[in-house]
Amino acid sequence: MLNAIASHAESSGLPPILPKADYRNAMARLGAAVNIITTDGPAGRAGFTASAVCSVTDEPPMLLVCLNRSASVYPAFTANGVLCVNVLAAGHQALSGLFGGKTPMDERFAAARWGRKATGSPVLEDAAASFDCRVVRATSAGTHDVLFCEALAIAIGGAAQSLIYFDRRYHEIATPPH
Repeated sequence: MLNAIASHAESSGLPPILPKADYRNAMARLGAAVNIITTDGPAGRAGFTASAVCSVTDEPPMLLVCLNRSASVYPAFTANGVLCVNVLAAGHQALSGLFGGKTPMDERFAAARWGRKATGSPVLEDAAASFDCRVVRATSAGTHDVLFCEALAIAIGGAAQSLIYFDRRYHEIATPPH
């Protein structure tokens, strides 16, 4: 099916490649939750900030995470085979910045309180929600690997709130009091 779609696009006379800047500018208009993805195991503890996270199915409970193969944390994630998706809550902008930059790993983890669940991956104690997962499959797509992750345990934070990245800025979302 996908090959048929790709063949149709090629034969339709559509331009084959979009300019990278145009694509990135359009993607800035696609709001996304901000997450810190963590792992721990034989290859060590690591974490990074990601917005490329999506639910796949609820039976089995599965989501996907996109990870750049050139990222410094890539070897730890692929070797450990487990991860935790920590959905950031309002007020986590600084933590997102730490995990999204070149800050040494020990300093990143020292900036928050962490627990553990089924896989041993760090679970952010005040996350909006956390999905503790084992990686069941990986597929390469462009510069990234798409990691399909089965949730083995979850944690749900107190108040319904979230940190969203939209138009190259953070935005806090919270449910109004009842």
